[in-house]
Amino acid sequence: MSQTLSILLVVAVGMTAAVLIAGIVSMARGGEFDRRNANRLMRLRVLFQAIAIAIVLVILFVVKKG
Repeated sequence: MSQTLSILLVVAVGMTAAVLIAGIVSMARGGEFDRRNANRLMRLRVLFQAIAIAIVLVILFVVKKG
């Protein structure tokens, strides 16, 4: 179970990084895409960060239970 949680954590962190980079590139380029999607991208980033934090908490709980 711990290995599964570790894989899920890596995926969540990767998705957070991907959305963050997409948002930064979008803001740097500007234009219509940025105006339409900047808020959506940042909300997705926050969502993926929350998921990653929740997975970290679950991992800590599982490790502590031992």
